[in-house]
Amino acid sequence: MTVAANFAKADARGVPSLVWRAGQNRRLAMIIAAAPLSPASRVLVDGCGVGMYVKALRQFTPHVVGLDIEPDRVADSAAHSPLVNVGAGETLPYPAGAFDLVLSHEVIEHVQDDAHALAEMVRVLKPGGRAVIFCPNRLYPFETHGHYWRGTYHFGNTPLVNYLPDSLRNRLAPHVRAYTTGNLTALIAGLPVKVVQHTQIYPGYDNIVARRPQLGRVLRRLTYTLESTPLRVFGLSHLLVLEKT
Repeated sequence: MTVAANFAKADARGVPSLVWRAGQNRRLAMIIAAAPLSPASRVLVDGCGVGMYVKALRQFTPHVVGLDIEPDRVADSAAHSPLVNVGAGETLPYPAGAFDLVLSHEVIEHVQDDAHALAEMVRVLKPGGRAVIFCPNRLYPFETHGHYWRGTYHFGNTPLVNYLPDSLRNRLAPHVRAYTTGNLTALIAGLPVKVVQHTQIYPGYDNIVARRPQLGRVLRRLTYTLESTPLRVFGLSHLLVLEKT
């Protein structure tokens, strides 16, 4: 996939990571801590993009399945596993109770029906299986998916968009959701799950570290420390871990 092709649908689908860096490695550790895997574990990466987490999770088990709605991304992801399919999160093509872990990494904000997509994740989990979900935090000071202005899409971080009332925020960023804790609580209401973990995490600042290493490392140390304080609520992403009951 060319870089131009990868960014062509940034407004609708986001931009999947093309390089594995420290931020992804940290999130992988969080995933494994939340849902320890054995060689027999069956895993679904729901919205696998170009397959970075498919590849990473195959270090722990060969039974890793990937699914994405974009055929070109599935073609790239298939290089890491033969078990990759084209499909939508709202209609997962797998039987109930098929997986020990479902990973949804910055995906549900892009689907047509996030409640239905979350219900499908739970459906395909085994009893006792876990869903690990990362998604944008409405309290983070930047909208990282860009914005629309006068009908034109502008890619990049936009400050304070998420702090606007819904009527204004959704005019600038109609292409992507950002979630409050209350939003997520409403999504899982009525599903046969219990919340194992819910917190917020800050970014890895990998781009800043690459350009200005000293500044990037200071930002990492500072904001990772904030994750252990009430100020974690302003982190980049929610980390939500659900267990099927």
